[in-house]
Amino acid sequence: MIRRTIVPLLAAAALVLAPAAAAHVTVNPDAVPADSFARFAIRVPNERGNADTTKLVVQLPKGLVFVSFQPKPGWTHVVTTEKLNPPVTVEGETTTERIATVTWQGGKIGPGEFDEFGMSAKVPGGAGTKLIFPAVQTYSNGDVVRWIGPPSSDEPAPQVTLEAPVPEAQSATAAESSTAGDDGHDSLALGLAIAGLAAGLIALAVALLGRRRA
Repeated sequence: MIRRTIVPLLAAAALVLAPAAAAHVTVNPDAVPADSFARFAIRVPNERGNADTTKLVVQLPKGLVFVSFQPKPGWTHVVTTEKLNPPVTVEGETTTERIATVTWQGGKIGPGEFDEFGMSAKVPGGAGTKLIFPAVQTYSNGDVVRWIGPPSSDEPAPQVTLEAPVPEAQSATAAESSTAGDDGHDSLALGLAIAGLAAGLIALAVALLGRRRA
């Protein structure tokens, strides 16, 4: 009897503890094409039952340039920068410095909640490269969690993998296929509309002819 009682309790405990153990600070998506402009969402869960998350500091990997941040009501962000040597030129625009860290604070993420902080950037080339985003999460009760470890650790640093860029020819073909598909749908809709109008005119003519004969 005791064994029958303990086993369900252990299973229930595992279900309760598993989500908490898996709730890490992450960067989404976790893979983007190399040498592209990408949008990221830094997802921050609250792992405390009695405190709010009130501050997040993220160290941006080297190679990110032209970084911008999505406005977030209730939160402010402050950045630190460092000089680039040599400067980086992308699509005719040259930048001489990069954003090294960003700090969000002023808002709060309550127990049982999560939030996301948006940003965009030009990522470097090099398919297979891992971009690491070490993060430090601070709670209202003074607890500090440093998400700076390897993937197998209890507090892993968020990371993004650079994938092989999509060939321009393939992108153009996909765009043309999408346009052709849209044109096909438009032609079908136009044809149906014309057919409906013709049917309506025929019905009207028949009705008028019937009235004259009457």
